[in-house]
Amino acid sequence: MTDEQPTPPPADDPSSGPSPASSPASTPAPAPRDSWVPPSHGPLPYPVRAPQQGPAQPGQQPGQQPYAQAYPQPYPAAAPAPGAPGEKPRRVRASRWTWPLVSVLALVLGAVGGVLGGALVVGGGTVSGGLPPVDVVTGAPIAPEDGSVAAVAAELLPSTVQIVASDGAGSGGTGSGFVLDRDGHVVTNNHVIDAAVDDGRIVVVDANGNRYPAELVGRSAVYDLAVLLAPDMAGAFTPASLGASSALQVGETVVAIGSPLGLSSTVTSGIVSALGRPVTVGGGEDASSYINAVQTDAAINPGNSGGPLVNLVGQVVGVNSAIATAGGSFTGEAGSIGVGFAIPVEQVRVTVDQILRTGEARYPIIGADVQTASATGAGARIRGVNGGSPAEDAGLRAGDLVTRVGDVRVTDGISLIVAIRTYQPGETVTLTYRRDGDEATADVTLMGVVG
Repeated sequence: MTDEQPTPPPADDPSSGPSPASSPASTPAPAPRDSWVPPSHGPLPYPVRAPQQGPAQPGQQPGQQPYAQAYPQPYPAAAPAPGAPGEKPRRVRASRWTWPLVSVLALVLGAVGGVLGGALVVGGGTVSGGLPPVDVVTGAPIAPEDGSVAAVAAELLPSTVQIVASDGAGSGGTGSGFVLDRDGHVVTNNHVIDAAVDDGRIVVVDANGNRYPAELVGRSAVYDLAVLLAPDMAGAFTPASLGASSALQVGETVVAIGSPLGLSSTVTSGIVSALGRPVTVGGGEDASSYINAVQTDAAINPGNSGGPLVNLVGQVVGVNSAIATAGGSFTGEAGSIGVGFAIPVEQVRVTVDQILRTGEARYPIIGADVQTASATGAGARIRGVNGGSPAEDAGLRAGDLVTRVGDVRVTDGISLIVAIRTYQPGETVTLTYRRDGDEATADVTLMGVVG
């Protein structure tokens, strides 16, 4: 059993995944892969996936739908609007000439409108036809009010880019990203560029449609983050300003910017609907990215992955990474149902800094195998402890039920993993646990692993 590695579930149960305390490895954890679609069909979806039926997913509340991969589902057919209560709908029979007449009338009105419009413009402030001149006042456009969605969009759109990634065979998909600095570094999700890692091609497209070749600087499958370098962009773009997700409040307005379904420079807005939401991001059995997410109802769709979630001060507070869907199909296509998740910018800062300095990222572990396949709400059950690990040094044993990490309540294996990953290697955390009905604490110094 490996370091803090969750017990593998059956093949048909994607609810579990590698734990943040997986045993040290010399190479990064395998990156979750998307089902890539051609750029013309929109980007890489990369959300959270669990079957609609079967065991509950860790962290799932009673009655809650399991998270599903954000593979777009077919849109539901629109139902006819009901009539007034007690009123029997009347059938309206139109002559076969009705629609042609309406079309012709529309064309005629359009032509007349065009002529009149031309007269108004060409007349230089007067209306043709011998009428007295009319004064025309031309004013400057109204600037967006500071703190408005329009102002945020104007500020961030030039710093937000589209990412086109393809493998050696030319197939791939699109995602989003944002400019990190004036050297041409760009931040995005690992799953956005995953297909291009081996002999692939990455292109960054700015808001004006200009294309820049990019190379991969480094990535973290564990945190689902990647840093690119597009040398030709150096000095040409204003970097996005980074804020703090810790300052967010539930109900606060946020803005998501990106390229959903391949539609570049798309802006949506909503609110922060929850903070500190433990979410598993990954595909199939390789789901290994756990994030302590910012949840928002701003519309996030496949292709928004890697784009910025921004507050009304114009600061990036998260990187959009996953969505929940009501469906749960791997093969269909899915869209936003108002439940999206972003990686907190604090984690983005740490991971990106590690990648820029060393070319790789490290994550913390305690060196124990924890159960993630079921959610009891009571805590995280330790299945085993590795010899010489931080968990063993702290006195933890198999069977212990961890209920808190510091002041944060632990309800299951995933919430334990997420809580640990909010710290950095080398830091010491206090774990509260129950053993044989008694409660105790253990101070654990976290070990770092590349991933």
